Order: sequence, then C-alpha cells, then structure tokens
Amino acid sequence: MARVSRRVGAIGESPTLAVDAKAKALQAAGESVVNFGAGEPDFPTPEHIVEAAAAACRDPRNHRYTPAPGLPELREAIAAKTAADSGYAVTPAQVVVTNGGKQAVYEAFAALLDPGDEVLVPAPYWVTYPEAIALAGGVPVPVATTGAGGFCCTIEQLEAARTERTKVLLFVSPSNPTGAVYDRARMEEIGRWADDHGLWVLTDEIYEHLVYGTAEFHSLPVVVPALADRTVVVHGVAKTYAMTGWRVGWLIGPPDVAKAVTNLQSHLTSNVANVSQRAALAALTGDQSSVARMRDAFDRRRRRIVELLRSAPGVSVVDPSGAFYAFPSFESVLGRPVRGRTAATTLELAELFLDEAKVAIVPGEAFGAPGYARLSYALGDDALEDGVTRIAKLLADQG
Repeated sequence: MARVSRRVGAIGESPTLAVDAKAKALQAAGESVVNFGAGEPDFPTPEHIVEAAAAACRDPRNHRYTPAPGLPELREAIAAKTAADSGYAVTPAQVVVTNGGKQAVYEAFAALLDPGDEVLVPAPYWVTYPEAIALAGGVPVPVATTGAGGFCCTIEQLEAARTERTKVLLFVSPSNPTGAVYDRARMEEIGRWADDHGLWVLTDEIYEHLVYGTAEFHSLPVVVPALADRTVVVHGVAKTYAMTGWRVGWLIGPPDVAKAVTNLQSHLTSNVANVSQRAALAALTGDQSSVARMRDAFDRRRRRIVELLRSAPGVSVVDPSGAFYAFPSFESVLGRPVRGRTAATTLELAELFLDEAKVAIVPGEAFGAPGYARLSYALGDDALEDGVTRIAKLLADQG
C-alpha cells in the first residue's frame, strides 16, 4: 500500500516557488543572484494597510473565529469594489474570502468538477491551474496559443478542443505568464461561444488593475451577462496592493456555488486570518493612490525589459499588455553552445542562466510552453537592468 495517496503524490512542486526558493537560498549564501522567478511586487504593503492590521491585532474581536466565508464588512467591500471597478453587480452573499487566490482557484474547481470533467486551459497557463483541476478530479485540456496570435485563443481553437466531457472554460485576462490582455470583441466572441455550449467559466481577474498602454480590462460576465449564472470570478489583494504574504483572495459565484465553497472552506481552513482580512478591508476602502504609483512603475519596467530582451542575441518577445511578466522566446538559442554548454530545452537553459549568470527565470515548460520563459518585472529597476544585461552577455558568449 502506498504511503502517499496517488492523488496528492501526483502533485508537483510549484515551479515558480521552487525557482524563487533556489534563488533566495543562493542569495542567503552570499551569491549575487537576480531573481525573475516569483510574481511578487517588490514594494512594501502601503502604510495605511499595515496600520489597519496593527490596530486589528489589538482588537479582541479578531482573536476569535469569524464566519467561514469572510468578515461581513469585507464581503460587502468586495461586492462594492467589484461593481465600481468592473461593473459587475453582485451581492455579499456571492463572495467567499479565501486564503489567497490559490485557495479560491482550488475551491472553485472542487465545487464545479466531478471525476472526468474536462477544463479547457489556454496555454501558456499559470502553473497552479492544471494541478488544482487534477486534484479536484478533473482533466485539464491545454489549448495552445502562439506569440504570433498575441497568446490569445480563438473560438476555433476552443471548439477543436471541446468534447462531450467539457464542463469549464478557464479564462484569464490579463494573463500570467504572458501578460496578454483580450480585447472586448474577442472576449465577447468567446463568452457567447461558452454560453451557447452551456459551459461554466472560471475567470481569474487578479491582475485587473495592471494593464498598460491602450489595453483595457473587461470582466467576462459584464461583457456577456448571460454567463453570469455559470461564472466564477477569482481575485485578491496580492498583486494590486503588494500583499502577497497577507494571503487574502476571494471567489465570487452564483449563490449555490458560493454556499458549496463556504461549506468546503468551513472544514478546510475555517475563516481567513482576521488581521489579514482587516488589512484587506483597509486596502479596498482606503487611499488608492499607491495602486497608480505601482502600476506606473510596472509600466516603466515593462517597456524597459522588452527593450533589453530584444537586444539579447537570439531572443524575441511579444509586448505584454498586462500583469508584470515578460514571456520571451528562447527557441533560437536552444541547441547552440553558450560558454561551453548547450541547452536543448528551456529547462536546461534556466539551469545554465542560474549557474553561469546567477539569474533565475522560470522555464516555459512549467507553463505548457517549451521554448519560452517567464521573467517577472516586479523587481527593482536596477536589478532588472542588471539581470537582463547578464543574460545578454551570456548569450553573446557563444562557443
């Protein structure tokens, strides 16, 4: 008899967190490592949010259990924020506050999927989606997109992947890892297709406020209202407010799904830490000027990292329009000797970069896109400049 269940034993370690951990271990050992691995803003959490948490620590109300789906005032604030920012009108009863966006993703799939149900997953995809689907008994069905198509899928591609077992479409805009943002027309086309076929949609909107240039964020159940009764939205404070460590996300769904998720969470984790919920409440209802400042910094870094990557030998990159990732192609680099070593895959190339240049990237294999790699530009300007310059110098050292 196996010591670990097949279901859990099949889960792989998060590649992004693994890269981040290795880079941080090298830094702790005194190495000068530039870490493009984790999608984590380098800014501190805004001070008024921290102060709200400090005050919450001293309030005995927060020393006790609270409702499993979240503090009532936070759920109300999330509903108000959703209506104000995206135009999606929901009630607090449709909101479940979760321990970060990852728990929202897992609980959504757990509530929607029965064994063998298929989920269409446009690729490249964030590393956690397939694992959460599989853990819920579902089957992830990758739908490959290309850089030439802006990493956005078409209804023709989706229809080719759809079967009688397809139950859910995963829709992410802005995208991790590519930074792709769907325009309204394409989104409406995909939403109407999903509605025509009676599919559920899980849409991840956590990068809602991080769009640049002419790109615009749109929420799918607003663009196609007929989908609202079969749509689950996941979101959180981590990226917008530099609160990755506070672990507050949320799920918005039809009342029956929200109730099912609440029941699950009541046994899984009970409520999210009250101090973190109070901090999230301050984030959503307080001064929003830090959001614009951080977005402006990410936009500047976005333009600079694209410029630097395009100057590196053999590297090409599509302009990201959202989130804080560049997703360059290294296909022209693979198979060529670099400093006496030849990388046949981007997995091997990532090892080469870390060994020879002390630069950490996440290989495209982790996202279902061999030949590419993800570089987060949510790090300091100087580190960004230094890291890509190291990569370019290394790639120039052929032979």
